[in-house]
Amino acid sequence: MATIRKRGNSYQIRVSCGYDTLGNQVIQTMTWKPADGMNKKQIEKELQKQAILFEDKCMKGQVTANIKFQDFAEQWFEEYAKLNLRNTSYERMKQLTVRVYPAIGHLRLDKITSRHIQQFINDLALNGKSLKNGRPLSRKTSVHHLSFISDVFSYAVKMEMLTDNPCKRVTVPKGEKKEKDIYTLEEVAQLFQLLETAPLKYRTFFTLAIYSGFRRGEMLGLEWKDIEWDNCVISVRRTSNYTASKGIYTDTTKTKKSQRSLKFPQSVMDLLREYKAEQDEEREKLGTKWRDYDRLFVKWDGRPMNNTPYFWLKEFCEENNFRFCDIHSLRHFYASALINEGVDAATVSGALGHSTITTTTSIYCHVFNQAQARAGDAIASVLDFKKHDTDKGQPKAV
Repeated sequence: MATIRKRGNSYQIRVSCGYDTLGNQVIQTMTWKPADGMNKKQIEKELQKQAILFEDKCMKGQVTANIKFQDFAEQWFEEYAKLNLRNTSYERMKQLTVRVYPAIGHLRLDKITSRHIQQFINDLALNGKSLKNGRPLSRKTSVHHLSFISDVFSYAVKMEMLTDNPCKRVTVPKGEKKEKDIYTLEEVAQLFQLLETAPLKYRTFFTLAIYSGFRRGEMLGLEWKDIEWDNCVISVRRTSNYTASKGIYTDTTKTKKSQRSLKFPQSVMDLLREYKAEQDEEREKLGTKWRDYDRLFVKWDGRPMNNTPYFWLKEFCEENNFRFCDIHSLRHFYASALINEGVDAATVSGALGHSTITTTTSIYCHVFNQAQARAGDAIASVLDFKKHDTDKGQPKAV
């Protein structure tokens, strides 16, 4: 219930908004001054109206939104992000604060406008540099920063501290679209030849990556019990991830649809059998030094790997004077190969473990368009052939 105090020519309206975490009562106040010429009855009527409106705002949390963005964002991390986001997403959001807090962290949540955020995003897109190598930031980095800010404001709206998310009116400037760096079919064939002389563990890793399109975390999360040897099927049930705070840890898959099973050719299964036999021998040699995690791809003592395959491939490509594309590019190659072979979007999406078909068609829009163009050329070729046959059957003019 609002209380009113007269102070000289103005009135102070006070509303109790409960207690903070330390047990202190939270009081919100506003000052209202009557317009010149208002009589006593008009003042009383307008004062009661202002008190009701102010109390309503307090109850909706709109007045308490005078908290600074950085302080509220830290509350969001504790109350929402830590409980609902994957550890990798949480860590990435934390890293984004390095740029966001200096830009808008000192501003009150209820005073930040779309223009404030637009100016920050524009500056990021035009002048932002990588903290690691000083290179210009990608458009995707700007998108991530805007998404983080928007998530914080969405939480404020959900908690009824604000009625609007200013990020809805912010646009990320268009950047130069980079083509995905993907191996060609000829390069993959050459890579397979080079891998013939590679250690069996890495030959198996990259062969399976090419044949499966599994994400790096999914590859490293594979366990021997995920393989159905008789049916030549491998199932993705978990991921292996890394953050600076937790180190290497096991997590759920990216989405529910990322949990999937794929069938593989016998040649891949034979390679896996050979690799398992080698790993079993290593386990026997090391005895009690072996740490049994049941993982396919592990360090020398059985512990899960993290970035080892990436660095191994980079060095391997340099030694063999072969173009280097990162491990995720093998997933792109897998998807492109399926699309070019005429596999429908729904099947490709399921094989990749995307949450929706839209995700697949968006990422591989260019590849799908190329495949559709070839389909158009193919039907045109067929119809032209039929037309040619029909023309040949027509009687010639005399």
